Amino acid sequence: MNKAILNEEIQEFLRNNLKTTAADLALRGSPFAGISSSELAQQLTGLQKAENKLPTWFKNFQIYYPPKLNLEQTSSETTSEYKASLVKGKTLIDLTGGLGIDDFFFAENFEEVIHCELNAELSEIAAHNFKQLGRRNISVKNVDSIEYLKGTNQNFDCIYVDPARRDNTGGKVFRLADCLPYVPENLNLLFSKSNCILIKTSPLLDLQAGISELQFVAEIHIVAVHNEVKELLWLLKKENSSEIKIRTLNFTKKGLEEFDGIFINLTAKVEYSLPQNFLYEPNAGIMKSGLFNEIASQTQTAKLHTNTHLYTSEKEINFPGRKFKIIDIERYKPGILKKKFSNLKANITTRNFHESVSTLRKKFKIKDGGKNYLFFTTNMNNDKIVLVCEKL
Repeated sequence: MNKAILNEEIQEFLRNNLKTTAADLALRGSPFAGISSSELAQQLTGLQKAENKLPTWFKNFQIYYPPKLNLEQTSSETTSEYKASLVKGKTLIDLTGGLGIDDFFFAENFEEVIHCELNAELSEIAAHNFKQLGRRNISVKNVDSIEYLKGTNQNFDCIYVDPARRDNTGGKVFRLADCLPYVPENLNLLFSKSNCILIKTSPLLDLQAGISELQFVAEIHIVAVHNEVKELLWLLKKENSSEIKIRTLNFTKKGLEEFDGIFINLTAKVEYSLPQNFLYEPNAGIMKSGLFNEIASQTQTAKLHTNTHLYTSEKEINFPGRKFKIIDIERYKPGILKKKFSNLKANITTRNFHESVSTLRKKFKIKDGGKNYLFFTTNMNNDKIVLVCEKL
């Protein structure tokens, strides 16, 4: 960690080059003695990623950024702030501290946060940044967190872990068995130190697989930002009930979309209908949750088909996802549609349909974009149809 890079002149230089690529900056060479071009490039990449992902860090001119890979793995402020709202108490231990974005927000709800990080350089960077950001109640420890837990007599109000999701070649993985530490084999140890365990996993992890391996799941929080699922949060408690609560959140520019349900709620009733006046597409969090019948039941909408996760109603309703006004309904007859859609500019979505978006664009010569939205799908009668819509 070369703290000389925090010099005011160098920080001003980096911010003046925010629109420059790190590769171009590295090729130019460093204009500063004692600072290499690769070090400048690393800090520039950090600033560029922090501008939107970590605005609190970006505003502080004394923040030191780690290598790109560590930044990619860290939570955003949006997801970290939400995560921190789920737990509170006197002490929390983070077994995989990393850059410490999560711990910065956990520290608002706990008297003491212990940040464990095996990587010595990353541990040093996190400690430096906590000091610059005024977080005095975070203790940074460069240790193997599992060994630390085995050797301490301390109990914690919460244990947080975000297992490393990279293989030996740097590739991304998502199965719990491929992550470090492997949480399932350490559950007895974790519960001997706390009654509350919060785990962050890859959004690709199958919910049923996670429930089976983690055993004590009380709640699953599916967190999306701008309709892209970023994190799965698993709250484990010893006194677990038979029902597992699922909460989906989608942070958008217009506000927060929320939807709650029970995992595999077999009692949720669903109605089916041919397309009515309005069409609804659930957000990414709901799609991940699998609460397809529950969303129909709670919003009093009808599904188009058992396997078509699109919903419809006569009157417009508030729905957690994209909303459309249905302008026209076409049977899927390629000969007719080629004449109707030729050179049309439209956004295409397929749901429960046998052809891909790229194939449909090529077949009907439909240009990308514009105000038209075409949904190629299947209705309750198993007819292939196209819904011509405008977005609300």
